[in-house]
Amino acid sequence: MITVHALQYSRATRVLWLLADLGQPCNRIDYDRTESFGAPDALKQVHPLGKSPVIEDEGEMVAESATILRYLAAKYGDDSHTPPKDTLAYWQHEAMFDYVEASFAEVATQAILPAFSGDPVPDAARTALNRHLDYIADFIGKGPLLFGQDAMLADIQLSYIVALLARLNLLGDHPAISNYWDALQQQSGYIAATQAAGPMAPPA
Repeated sequence: MITVHALQYSRATRVLWLLADLGQPCNRIDYDRTESFGAPDALKQVHPLGKSPVIEDEGEMVAESATILRYLAAKYGDDSHTPPKDTLAYWQHEAMFDYVEASFAEVATQAILPAFSGDPVPDAARTALNRHLDYIADFIGKGPLLFGQDAMLADIQLSYIVALLARLNLLGDHPAISNYWDALQQQSGYIAATQAAGPMAPPA
């Protein structure tokens, strides 16, 4: 059975969501945030950088949520969370899946960190964030999710950052993204993961 090292209010929810979708149980080991919202030292016993999520499978350790999602899809022979491989949509999906952490996360963090501390979001950070949210809204199109009705790996990957932005009221000027977040929260895997391990974003 897969072991998931899951930090509270973290990207680990992505992994639990996919496992729920796949109907696969796991041994979940939870870690609480510190008073400064950091990861506890106990996670450094699991991964040298104290990262979460991390999974263990048959003695092997796998880190990075994107890699873990792909690993689980391959392990369980799942092709329901990507478009068909012989289509352009498949490569559009792969690009969006990698875009989340390769491009969007850094931009979003520049707005999330000050907002989380109760400080004003710098104009440059808000402008950059809005540009990326417009890009995502255009990608969603008719929606409700990135590729229609069903959650793909890219949706699961994007959900964590969108959850933080929603929690910090940074989606107000982007109703399409707010609607997208509403649709994500209605997905059965999201519901199962958050009922089991708590919300993606910390409560107000």
